[in-house]
Amino acid sequence: MGRQIALNTALHGYQVTLYDVDPAALRDATVWVGDYLRERVARGRLTSSDSESALGRLRTQDDVARAVESADLVIEAATEDLQVKRRIFAELDRTAKPSAILATNSSTIGSSKLAGATGRPGKVANLHYFNPALVMQAVEVVQGDHTDEATVQTLLEFARRTGKVPIHLRKEIFGFAANRLLDALCREAIFLAEHDYATAEEIDLAAEKALGHPMGPFRLMDLIGLDVIYLMWQEKVRESGRPEDGPPQSIAERYERGDLGRKTGRGWYTYPDG
Repeated sequence: MGRQIALNTALHGYQVTLYDVDPAALRDATVWVGDYLRERVARGRLTSSDSESALGRLRTQDDVARAVESADLVIEAATEDLQVKRRIFAELDRTAKPSAILATNSSTIGSSKLAGATGRPGKVANLHYFNPALVMQAVEVVQGDHTDEATVQTLLEFARRTGKVPIHLRKEIFGFAANRLLDALCREAIFLAEHDYATAEEIDLAAEKALGHPMGPFRLMDLIGLDVIYLMWQEKVRESGRPEDGPPQSIAERYERGDLGRKTGRGWYTYPDG
């Protein structure tokens, strides 16, 4: 997600620095960016000039302090782990300039749980992209009680200027808007499959051919990543305290096996080509 958010932002004219705690991830991101841009040019969807300009605006940095020292906006896209994110936000608060907005791309953790790790709660909010971030148009801007109105307006305008359609949630709720809808759809789909009412393929066909969805819930979960889905539901049960909000058995089993969807070659479906 991080590298796609970074490249999308660079393609829309912004200077971007991409940081990761793992140097290998930065190297992989650099290779991926080059391959992606070359493919777009080859297909006639991007000019060589625009590709070179985007590359010139995007750099990588393996030191977080140097990465964020001049940033006006920092977008965190780490794993869905509250303590990890709180440590990151505390570090960002120390290293970013006082005027910088600190946004989290989290799909489940509201920024109210992160703002207290900083001395700038008014400049903390959720800026939630959808996967794949280069393709999906929607971005959720979630306004916590702590978030300044100026911060919200800046994020809404930033989303528009980077080719996105912002969805403004005026107060926090677990899962925001899109994931609450996705939660209901996926849970019902899994219920039908686990109780042998229909196969995953047939349920996907029902969503695609009867409801007009571009992708059925099982195909969509494989695309998102079953680890993301599993951790989202783990966070939900911690939030609510209700066991029924936890991951269904068939999701938990796949997560434990490491069958996480397209990224691992197997999830609800198998992907022989990786």
